[in-house]
Amino acid sequence: MTHTPIISTGEKDTRSGFGAGLLELGQQYADVVALCADLTGSLKMDAFEKAFPDRFFQCGISEANMIGVAAGLAITGKVAFAGTFANFATGRVYDQIRQSVAYSHKNVKICASHAGLTLGEDGATHQILEDVGLMRMLPGMTVVVPCDYNQTRLATKAIYDIDGPAYLRFGRPKWPIFTPAEDPGFIVGKAQILQPGTDITFVANGHMVWQCVLAAQQLAQEGISVELINLHTVKPVDADAILTSAAKTRAVLTADEHQIHGGLADLVGQLLSRHLPTPLEAVAVQDSFGESGTPDELLAKYGLAPANIVAAARKLLARKG
Repeated sequence: MTHTPIISTGEKDTRSGFGAGLLELGQQYADVVALCADLTGSLKMDAFEKAFPDRFFQCGISEANMIGVAAGLAITGKVAFAGTFANFATGRVYDQIRQSVAYSHKNVKICASHAGLTLGEDGATHQILEDVGLMRMLPGMTVVVPCDYNQTRLATKAIYDIDGPAYLRFGRPKWPIFTPAEDPGFIVGKAQILQPGTDITFVANGHMVWQCVLAAQQLAQEGISVELINLHTVKPVDADAILTSAAKTRAVLTADEHQIHGGLADLVGQLLSRHLPTPLEAVAVQDSFGESGTPDELLAKYGLAPANIVAAARKLLARKG
């Protein structure tokens, strides 16, 4: 099977995609407000602040209060985008999100940067690997994990149209750009088939999509055809896309920058076990905390590098028979 190869057109951090999308929303909609917890530059929210100082609220290092203020602004009809590091945006303020945002279905968008191992040198205390599971469990919470700069920009704009709370997860390092700047195929809740294949299905999101692209290229040299699904929306999940692909390949591998518990392995495994029992392998962090290091060093040490995906794929194909 031949297909158009997936190539990188450059590198840029996904947090800059969030900043660009937020500015565009502010220019388009007067009801958009932004809040930050003393990390305006890190989240690239400074352009919005400069353009709309009366619609930007610097809450300081007081994340719980920021979520409360965002909920209050939502009551007045504003669409509140609250940004901070993923560790602080979830683990530190889970009670406020549950009680003040999710329970009453407030129109608050929780925008979380510096997620996962690729945060890098800041180490284990900041490398939250449980956030997607935490947010996915909240009733009515949309969870989106885009894969590159372009898709993060589009996702930031797309969650504006969601009536209710949303969690948007993105990262710190420069990362390959490989999706279109204006992508009509990007729809919240609809998975993307980035590459068709027949032998094995890869389901990934965030930074791990590019890792899967590299792994699929290596496997292609061995004659193994990979179908690559970008599951950018974790909730609501596009069950049809996963099940359709699994029915074709009869082998599914998940890859996410998250603990194996509560991540894509649990989500996809539950879906397959209920509807289409299929051999499954998971590339994820195996129930451990991270440490300080460069993104590439950490991805390799914790088993999330392309070589690890290739090894897991070979193991899965051997099980498939």
